Amino acid sequence: MVRVVARTLAEATRRVLGSRRRTGRGPAAAEPAQAGDAALAADLEAAIGADRVRSDAAARYLASRDASIYREGNAGPVCYPDSTADVVACVQVAARHGRAVSPRGAGTGLAGGAAPLGRPVVLSMTRMDKLLEIDVDNGVAWVQPGIVNLDLTRALAPHGVHYAPDPSSQAACTIGGNVANNSGGPHCLAYGVTSAHVLAVEVVLSDGSVVTLGDLSAEPVGYDLRGAFVGSEGMCGIATAVAVRLTPDPPAVRTMLLCFDDVSDAAATVSAIIADGIVPAAIEMMDQRCVRAVEDFAQAGYPEDAAAVLLVEVDGPAGGVSIASERIAGIARRYQAMSVRTAADEDERARLWKGRKSAFGAVANVMPDYYLHDTVVPRTRLVEVLESIYEIVDRYDLIVLNVFHAGDGNLHPILAYDSRVPGADERVHAAGREIITMSLDMGGALTGEHGIGVEKREHMSRMFSEVDLDQQARLRASFDPYCRMNPGKVLPSAHSCSDIAALRASDASGVWG
Repeated sequence: MVRVVARTLAEATRRVLGSRRRTGRGPAAAEPAQAGDAALAADLEAAIGADRVRSDAAARYLASRDASIYREGNAGPVCYPDSTADVVACVQVAARHGRAVSPRGAGTGLAGGAAPLGRPVVLSMTRMDKLLEIDVDNGVAWVQPGIVNLDLTRALAPHGVHYAPDPSSQAACTIGGNVANNSGGPHCLAYGVTSAHVLAVEVVLSDGSVVTLGDLSAEPVGYDLRGAFVGSEGMCGIATAVAVRLTPDPPAVRTMLLCFDDVSDAAATVSAIIADGIVPAAIEMMDQRCVRAVEDFAQAGYPEDAAAVLLVEVDGPAGGVSIASERIAGIARRYQAMSVRTAADEDERARLWKGRKSAFGAVANVMPDYYLHDTVVPRTRLVEVLESIYEIVDRYDLIVLNVFHAGDGNLHPILAYDSRVPGADERVHAAGREIITMSLDMGGALTGEHGIGVEKREHMSRMFSEVDLDQQARLRASFDPYCRMNPGKVLPSAHSCSDIAALRASDASGVWG
């Protein structure tokens, strides 16, 4: 059975992606693709309207990249559907032309997941940005995939509910992108990541059929195909509507800033809080370099003399919040906290969170470029991990700003650098590879919320066995037997349904290691 699946996928690759061996003819081989693009674009325009299809060089260039440092994306015509029917039409046209399809949200992804490979039809979902229905009584809302995460939360605020996952990019990222990557955020420590807040998804499959995965009942029957779809990075289909869980706003919230003169003490405090049976809504950590960059950028009120700070938030019934915050303050003091401060009002709380969520933008005050990592390590090994990161970065003569979801061990070391300096890119990539290897050696995982994409694709074999990877490939094929949906992502080349060379990602292993 395994051989049959592999043969079918190889045949699909050759048929859909135009897989071919390198012949040495170079650019001449691109001419038929250009001619094919014109016919493809014409059919797409006929299907959804000329005003919603772009095939000029500027549009294709912009759709060829996301927020990662991967630069090898190569888009075909770019479509801007308004409805599920438009998505179906685009998928069907692409299939008739033997072309793959890559969905795209806001392009804030950091692993190359939205970077199209092999000139596929790119579906930019940003026009499908409506809040379709709010059912407060049953705690659910139907939204289109292009709605921005923060816009959804603001729309829900008058109803006394919110959508819990809150990535740092929530002012720009879309719900569709969050579903693709199973995104997290600071408040996912207590509330869970995206998969815990998606009840059902309307999906267009690679043959143009429309299915609904999951349902709104308390105990859905059958396989959890919704769970398999969330986090599949566009490889299983295109989400066109999402039923999200609504979380009641907590009656009380307390936000605390714990400051330390030693990074190790701050890291140890995180483990001690959880070990004491307290699960805050969020525990975020920043080291001194990050704190100083944030203060220069956002004036959030962080003490620049602290070696590290923890931003801790507890919520729930007022009495429980008061008790939990007192216990957290006591733990922090036992671990030599310089100061323990509680936000006095909503304005101060907002400023503290603005500082945390401005961390990535603040890097511009340090260096013009950065590579943001995303791995997960056991909380109990945070001290060792941070020491290892500093050692790796020092060895490669780089600058690191550590900011991460400390409560669940989701690291986000920011390697700041200047790509104009000869050799800087190579040093950054080498350091990044060592950080990934070290995280796995510590018992961690490849990603917490950014996804695998292209960035960590070839590292998958370090975390999963050949049998594991084969099962993942077969699951993907059950959704997309034609290998048309966002090919070349997540699964390493030996298990992917795509010919990586034909997708023009042959350099990816060299770039990402």
